[in-house]
Amino acid sequence: MTKPRTLEPEQWELWNSWMQAQRLLARELDRDLQRDYGISKAEFSVLVTLQRAAEGQMRVGELAESLGWEKSRVAHQLTRMENRELVDRIANRSGRRIGIRLTAKGRTAVENAILGHGDNIRRYFFETLTPEQAAAIHAWSRQVVDSIEARCGEGPAAP
Repeated sequence: MTKPRTLEPEQWELWNSWMQAQRLLARELDRDLQRDYGISKAEFSVLVTLQRAAEGQMRVGELAESLGWEKSRVAHQLTRMENRELVDRIANRSGRRIGIRLTAKGRTAVENAILGHGDNIRRYFFETLTPEQAAAIHAWSRQVVDSIEARCGEGPAAP
């Protein structure tokens, strides 16, 4: 095993700046979703995933995998969203819950939020970047994702 090495001061500064930027972006985007559309980032993620699914519905396990969340987290989130009438549980003939689907209210919420959220992402993130910076961040992000997925045996980079 190799001996751990500390980061140089400039590397710590870069890391801390990047982490702060990430936290602030997430905070502002979440605040805007809450204020403008009355939904959280977690709710938005569920709604968008369901909206993109065939017929606006999925099995709960598929939803959890798609979001990268634990099943218990998804179950709690879906209960809250069901109480708000954003989603519906789907049951088979014997009454066993087998999936989840968007309600009309959930579909309206996500359709309204998508444009505004995209505009906020553009305003907070893309408008601050040159095309070259955006391309470099994109390439670096893909490199990090591919490297971690390969190491952990996940995703498309997995053997």
